[in-house]
Amino acid sequence: MSGIKLLRFMASTVLQIFSFVYLLLLFTCTASLLSHHEECLALFQFKQTILHQNYNDAAGFQKFDSWSNTSDSDCCLFDGVVCSNTGHVIGLHWSRSSLGGIIDSSSTLFKLVHLQVLDLSMNNFVESQIPHEIAGLTQLRSLDLSNSGFNGQIPNEISRLIQLSSLDLSGNPLRLQSPGLEYLLENVSRLEFLNLSGVDLSSSVPRILANFSSLRSIILSGCQLQGEFPSAIFHLPKLNHLSMKHNPNLTGFLPEFHNNSLLENLNLFSTGFAGIIPESISNLRHIEVLSLGSCYFSGHIPGSLPNLTQLTYLSISKNELTGQVPSLASLSKLTDLDLGFNSFEIGHMYDWINKLTKLTVLDLDHMNIHDEILPYLGNLTNLNFVSMAGNFIFGHIPSSFMNLTQLTLLDLRINQLQGQISSSFSNFKSLENLNLGHNNFSGKVGIEAFLGLDKLELLALDGNSLSFVTTTNYTNDTLPELKYLGLASCNLKEFPAFLRYQRNLIGLFLYNNEIEGFIPNWIWNNNRETLQIFSVGNNLITGFHQHPRFLPWINLEAFDVSYNQLQGQLPIPPQTIILYDVSNNNLTGEIPPWICELKFLQLLDLSSNMMTGTLPPCLSNLKNSLSVLDLKRNDFHGPMVSMCTHGSLLKTIDLSENQFTGQVSKSLANCTNLEFLSLADNSFEDVFPLWLGTLPKLQVVILRSNKFYGEIQGLTTISSQFSKLRIIDISNNAFSGQLPDKAFHTWNAMKSAFIHESYVMISQIPFDNVKPFEFPYSMTLTNKGVKREYTKILNIFTAIDLSCNKFDGHIPQSLQDLHGLQSLNLSNNHFTGHFLPSLGYLKNLESLDLSQNELSGQIPQQLLQLGFLAILNVSFNNLDGHIPQGKQFNTFDNNSYLGNPQLCGKPLSKECEKSKAPSILPPTSSNEYESLLPSDKIDWMVILLGVGSGLVVGIIIGNFVYSMYGDWLLERFGMRNDRWVRPLRNTRKNYSP
Repeated sequence: MSGIKLLRFMASTVLQIFSFVYLLLLFTCTASLLSHHEECLALFQFKQTILHQNYNDAAGFQKFDSWSNTSDSDCCLFDGVVCSNTGHVIGLHWSRSSLGGIIDSSSTLFKLVHLQVLDLSMNNFVESQIPHEIAGLTQLRSLDLSNSGFNGQIPNEISRLIQLSSLDLSGNPLRLQSPGLEYLLENVSRLEFLNLSGVDLSSSVPRILANFSSLRSIILSGCQLQGEFPSAIFHLPKLNHLSMKHNPNLTGFLPEFHNNSLLENLNLFSTGFAGIIPESISNLRHIEVLSLGSCYFSGHIPGSLPNLTQLTYLSISKNELTGQVPSLASLSKLTDLDLGFNSFEIGHMYDWINKLTKLTVLDLDHMNIHDEILPYLGNLTNLNFVSMAGNFIFGHIPSSFMNLTQLTLLDLRINQLQGQISSSFSNFKSLENLNLGHNNFSGKVGIEAFLGLDKLELLALDGNSLSFVTTTNYTNDTLPELKYLGLASCNLKEFPAFLRYQRNLIGLFLYNNEIEGFIPNWIWNNNRETLQIFSVGNNLITGFHQHPRFLPWINLEAFDVSYNQLQGQLPIPPQTIILYDVSNNNLTGEIPPWICELKFLQLLDLSSNMMTGTLPPCLSNLKNSLSVLDLKRNDFHGPMVSMCTHGSLLKTIDLSENQFTGQVSKSLANCTNLEFLSLADNSFEDVFPLWLGTLPKLQVVILRSNKFYGEIQGLTTISSQFSKLRIIDISNNAFSGQLPDKAFHTWNAMKSAFIHESYVMISQIPFDNVKPFEFPYSMTLTNKGVKREYTKILNIFTAIDLSCNKFDGHIPQSLQDLHGLQSLNLSNNHFTGHFLPSLGYLKNLESLDLSQNELSGQIPQQLLQLGFLAILNVSFNNLDGHIPQGKQFNTFDNNSYLGNPQLCGKPLSKECEKSKAPSILPPTSSNEYESLLPSDKIDWMVILLGVGSGLVVGIIIGNFVYSMYGDWLLERFGMRNDRWVRPLRNTRKNYSP
């Protein structure tokens, strides 16, 4: 029976295939019966559906002037139309013809079944989708619909155009969903040119492309590609252009290249490609453009790279490359060179650059250059872009540099340059961007140094030792029309007068000065439509002239007036605001409901004011935008409202030092992007919010000084609990009970020392054309009874503070696994049992406070291995025996051991009896604790003699080392009080051009 069914199914399938083929042949034959006149009629009817906006300005549309207004004209004579010898229309070349209108399934265009070339690129069919009827144009060799506004799904029928050798759909808001890219391309194996840039493919690169031996160009830039790139594609025999740039989720590696490669352009910029750059890259003898920037390549620059003598463009910036940069003097055709943001060895300026006389772009940012600006750079007179920011370049700007009269951008910020800024910059008549910020320039400078620079749009002098003086030695005609002005930390006493005449400002950066009084009236009147960033933080500004309630700039995105002396209520920003920072002022009143209507708001910082009231329930409306919410140090009260719904983008919530009450809002469980949470110094009354442990990105939790209570249960029940946690402070509450031995078992982020490059923990908020705004996390922690403020937190810092609670029982054994832990405070509890010898495993520990507990037994000798330990407090316990001697223990004073009457030895005055001298390992009566040293038999007489003599030598050497390097040690371990005192000013975040 099954065989009969199979035969019936096969017969039915064959019949369907024959029916389809018959209909297709019938359609083709019928279509082919169209006469030359009928094709011209169809073409004329299509022309009538094409609209154009401005005929007089549309030069491309003038080609239709040759078209007769009568439908019986010979269309083969029209511009842009190509016909075969038999009179059939085989080509339409209508690129850049200012065409518009709608192309749909009824279009007569699809009657022209003999078409081999269809080029509608660079037009404007914004309401059109690519019709399925395109499948009827089976003779198409070339289809170009690029940059013409087509949208929607790419029809799968394109896969039937098996004659295609060129397909370009780039620059359109198109997408390709199921069945995907492989299905679309699998039948068009004759392809030579493929360009889908900007199309949302959301798929992997199909491996079948490696079999398309005719492919010459593959351009899939910005297509949201993912997965691993098939390396065999690099070996296609005719391939000369391969671009996968702007696909950050596309991974891959560079293969060993063959010596017959024809590649001329290879662009992998901003992808996930990694691994080394192979020596065989020298086999790319025809390569002209090599762009490998913003990837993850590592290792050295291959020594064979200088063999690529045809290169005109080379970018390997923003990778993880190391070693030295080889001489690239042989690359004499280079016009663009970008090597910045790698980890190259510290070195001098590269003198071989002098040979690259055709250079127009030179980017050496963050290259570890320790040298002066060499004068020979002034000989590269074709340069129009020079950026050497973030190095250690010292000395003066050489006078020969002024020969670079073609410069449009000069970026020397974040170096160690010195001297005065002279008027010789006026030689750079083409200069558009000048950034000299964060150097050691000194003296006085005014706007007259930059007069005559008609094209100058960005001027940044921030962070020098300059005094910017306001003069009137200029006229409105000679002033540059600036878009970005950075005069932060320039000793300004008032707003520069020349700003009265600026009408195109986009960003104004005047923070860290001494500007006092009111913001003048003309600041409000100018740039109403252009200003996007207004940053005047860290000044002495007391208010706004005429006290405007509404900020007048209609496109304002960033408003920073932090660390001033403003009073009154919050000024109301426009709906475009992204960053709103009025922290550290004297503002009063409640949070108004209009805050919830700012749908683009990413940062709201109202901290350190005198604001009152309860939180508006509508804060959760900002879930699609808000990233940072900082309300600390105010007088807010009442319950914690719902702040997060599903999809919330919040990374930082700081409600500390207010008067909030009640329970922690369980809506925080929806904050899946949350990294920092501080509810410290309020009156929250709740059990431990264990569900916080499921937040996948949470790194900092501070619940200090509230009314939390009860036992902490369930820490070991969920395998992912607090896996990213680096800092937790739940001190000064009423938590009680025992902590299970595996309480810290899942705290993976603390289990190993951080070995990568450290950085300050921040939230970044991007802005177009300028450096992203950086909001650093800050907190306070208690060490040795002193509350210290961390205005910035390094990502390598780890700390646990459970002090001033009612915990009892043994200290959890799982602490020994937290090898990266730097600060541990368990003081003022009721912990019992012996001192954990396994704390000696925590070799990164810098601060240990176990004071005011009920611990007993000896202080383990294993703690001598804690080479970074700077603070130890075990006072007021029941400890006994000999205090360990040597190493860091020689730096601790009496206060570390007070309240333990059975302890003896230095630094206490109580000497130990000889009969009670300790062994290297304290005796244990059970296997409760692990030992760090082997339990071999020891000749105790030798040990006693060694301890006696070693103690004397150890004390002498320890005191010598401490006297010589004590300050350094304290500074290294971050515990000098002057380092932790909160600066009165200039400690907050800044941003600059």
